[in-house]
Amino acid sequence: MPRITPEELAELLERGSGQLVETLPVDAFAAEHIPGARNVSDQVTAELAEQVAPEWAFTVVLFCSEPYCNRSTIAAARSARLGYTDVRIYAGGKQDWA
Repeated sequence: MPRITPEELAELLERGSGQLVETLPVDAFAAEHIPGARNVSDQVTAELAEQVAPEWAFTVVLFCSEPYCNRSTIAAARSARLGYTDVRIYAGGKQDWA
């Protein structure tokens, strides 16, 4: 799955041309999250995905807590199987963003 750098992510968010999605549990999202991020667990369903990012061709960037967390990789693979055409992973996650 393609990865996105912090600089590319900042540019994407500034342009408003992508959706940032945190794949951690709800309590972790509530405690702290990157501004503009939406929350799903790594159990991405078609219904939940459509609520978070309704455009299939829209850039969807998934992340979790830090580089060794694999929840975003799992969710990215599921998102691609659902039909999203531009799925990327922000590997550094919350730790890198901070």
